[in-house]
Amino acid sequence: MINEVWLNDKEFVVRHFQEKEEQEKRYITFEFDVTSEAYHDVTTLLYKNKFYVRIPAKKESFVAVIHTYFTSVTNLYKENQIGTFTLTLVEEQPK
Repeated sequence: MINEVWLNDKEFVVRHFQEKEEQEKRYITFEFDVTSEAYHDVTTLLYKNKFYVRIPAKKESFVAVIHTYFTSVTNLYKENQIGTFTLTLVEEQPK
């Protein structure tokens, strides 16, 4: 079971992890919660768009870019909010 994914040096506790392969590229999709306190740091990281991804449970790492992402809350600048982010990454190099 995958319960953590690292993007660069940031750990994300994840749920609903899925992996698929299309056109010889790997896609991973996962959900994670973001608090209003962490919102700025998380979105600043996501704006980088390209990540060194580590999945410790699978002992795998690769470089990926954002394919899609969305959130359950549009304004996490309000205090004491928690939003769910859904992120899909595509591996930059074919397997």
